[in-house]
Amino acid sequence: MFGQDREQLRRFFATSWRKRQSGEPLQGLEQLVSQIVEQHPEYHAQLADDEQLQRDFTPETGETNPWLHMGMHVSLGEQLGADRPAGVRELYRQIAARHGDAHAAEHAMMECLGLVLWEAQRAGRTPDEAAYLECLKRLAE
Repeated sequence: MFGQDREQLRRFFATSWRKRQSGEPLQGLEQLVSQIVEQHPEYHAQLADDEQLQRDFTPETGETNPWLHMGMHVSLGEQLGADRPAGVRELYRQIAARHGDAHAAEHAMMECLGLVLWEAQRAGRTPDEAAYLECLKRLAE
């Protein structure tokens, strides 16, 4: 979405949410981001606090990184919109039917996405789409 600029990405989330709250018109990605933010009221305080734009979230603190979490929702939304990797949209439908809730399905899918991204980063390669789809197929069963 914005490369490696963490603060710019975080500001985009905060700005999209502020625009949604004030009724300003939203562009396509702003609409997606604001819908995701709306589904996560536990993160609204971070979006309203400029100091949070600079804050690090490390595993040692035991806190979920709200920006990473919402960013993964954005990634899933973009994948579903484009059906890329091919077949992800149908797997999502199956996972959502199994969970009975679209948001819960996305959270389950994030486990697969996170694992594939972590493995790719560790190995210094692109994410393995086949492994990602296999993980999602297991969730859909």
